[in-house]
Amino acid sequence: MSQISRPLDRLLADQPPSLLSKLSHGQHVPRRTRIALFTAGAIAISFLLFGHYSHNYGSRTIAFGEFNHELSKLPVHTPEHLSSTTIPRTVTTTVYAPTATETVTVYKDSPSATKYEEFEPVVFALLAWSESSGAELSVLIKSILMYITGPVELHILCDEAAKAAIDPGLSLIHSPTYEVKVRYYMPTWDEMVARLEREGSLFTEHSAGTPGLMKLFLHEIMPVKKAIFVDTDALFISDPRYLWNEFKSFKSSAAISMTYHSDLEAPEWHHANRICSCVMLLDFEKLREMRLMDSSLYRLSDSSPKAAAPAAFRAMFGSPDPRDGKYHSVRLGDQGYWWAIVDYFKDLWEPLSFDYEVSSCLLEMYETRLGEAELDEEQETIRQGHVVGTPQYGKIVRPKLLHFNCLHGADRWWEWTSWSDPENKFNRGWGAAVQYHVGFKWIWLNRFSFDSPKPKVDIQIAETLFEDQKFAKEHSIPYY
Repeated sequence: MSQISRPLDRLLADQPPSLLSKLSHGQHVPRRTRIALFTAGAIAISFLLFGHYSHNYGSRTIAFGEFNHELSKLPVHTPEHLSSTTIPRTVTTTVYAPTATETVTVYKDSPSATKYEEFEPVVFALLAWSESSGAELSVLIKSILMYITGPVELHILCDEAAKAAIDPGLSLIHSPTYEVKVRYYMPTWDEMVARLEREGSLFTEHSAGTPGLMKLFLHEIMPVKKAIFVDTDALFISDPRYLWNEFKSFKSSAAISMTYHSDLEAPEWHHANRICSCVMLLDFEKLREMRLMDSSLYRLSDSSPKAAAPAAFRAMFGSPDPRDGKYHSVRLGDQGYWWAIVDYFKDLWEPLSFDYEVSSCLLEMYETRLGEAELDEEQETIRQGHVVGTPQYGKIVRPKLLHFNCLHGADRWWEWTSWSDPENKFNRGWGAAVQYHVGFKWIWLNRFSFDSPKPKVDIQIAETLFEDQKFAKEHSIPYY
């Protein structure tokens, strides 16, 4: 008699002779006896299953203590439909008869890095100059940390007032889900003006002024390969890694991605409103290699390549003013110059999905809004606005980043008076999202609760040196 069948045989042998007869003829069996039979049967089946497992993985009987070790040898198959952009996820599988718990690795769709690899940091290049813009940037950073999967790097060009507005929130984070690296770059006003003078032709009357033009030089200051730029008057409502992964779709020559509104016309702006430099993907490494922005320090040397931007500026704006060598007809600040660059170097840029720049300025959020949760895709597509004649036409806008620009009359965009107006369309559509993200507490970002070492928040002030100054140092050229 086998060891597996003994519990049931022993139980049956202890019963009155009529029990088997009663079972076979469907006669009444006492409740206590039925329970005992059920328990014995379950034990027997457990041993049968256990024996089958043993047969597959060796002829010996596996003791309970060895079960976890053997289960770890079971193959885990990745479904064929999962792409290379899937990551390991840990789940707990409970196996019964006998009871054992084993942690295994399975694969789950995610906007993450290649499976088996650690998350690639998502890198941001950000800019804030003044206390109010620092306060806005603080809310943007909080929204990044609310949704990010994986480590994040925040490279921030700012002044002391902006830094003072950003620091309090970051100081409350002690147990983030992932590593947070913050680097402040703090040039003086004179250093920024000096870089513009070395370039020679840039001029703006835009309200962002000199700090706004620094968006054209972030790749010179921040020693990273690529980065996401986002204006301060915006917030994420989804994982920023989705935006980061757009770099993977770049053609080999591309280094810049922005939304493209080919339906807009503004001759007085040289049609610079067709793009928005409010949200950009920038391949800093390529921009440095092509030497995007000019400098008098480069012109003191015969080195190559020649700076790329001057040709683009001349093609769109003509010759600069002979009185001071500057372009006085450029509107929209840095955006006017970015437009000249991408219009001239068409292979240098990729249009960005409207998902990542749902704007209140001119575009009315593309008529997207919260509510009507069960609206189907066809109905949503029909209702969308400002997409005809653009690369987004025929594609549904799935908002991932909200941009609240052109909300005039408030130092901080969430202080706009119409957020309290129940009839205002933006308030009806997105007011709840504004209230949630602005009011979300920084301390709620302390989510890490395991016993292993906690991810760090690493905050430092970095050296601020422009690329042309680095060039001058390497070539022993005096610079100021």
